[in-house]
Amino acid sequence: MIWPGTGDPYKRKKAIKFLLISAAVGGIAVVLTTIGVNPMIAQQAHNACIQDMETDWKISFTFEMIMDGQKAEVQPNIGISDECQRAIYTLSNDGTVYAEWTENPNFELGHFLYISKFQIRDMEESKTEIYVNDRLAENGLKTPLQDKYHYKAVFTSKNYDTSKDKDFLPPLPEN
Repeated sequence: MIWPGTGDPYKRKKAIKFLLISAAVGGIAVVLTTIGVNPMIAQQAHNACIQDMETDWKISFTFEMIMDGQKAEVQPNIGISDECQRAIYTLSNDGTVYAEWTENPNFELGHFLYISKFQIRDMEESKTEIYVNDRLAENGLKTPLQDKYHYKAVFTSKNYDTSKDKDFLPPLPEN
């Protein structure tokens, strides 16, 4: 079988040259990303490991999540693994979340959800509500985290059937 561009020796040379240049550019991009970009991302406050750092800025807050009308448990040890403790973490499932860093990094609620690996893309964005101390937050997931505040996130998944929340039976007759 003859591949396009390989039948004529001149075209074959051009096609091979193009493929080699493309492979070289791709290889350089991978090396630059690995050496240059990944270390910078790893040092951002919401990605960095803090076990070997002097953290002077520390806060704690409570977090509650309602998913499709049901209260969801906040998992223990979010942000904690064998090799790394992240800047935002939980120790138990009581809803208390801790954050620490060298200085105030302006953490947002979305950073905590990112660290917890919450699948925000599976949620209906227009039905998402964030409450701070029982008041609807204007900033949504970009709501800044503050010490001793209570955050409540109400999510509806994209595949949630809202019809089961409604009662289609006629009202009961009164005696």
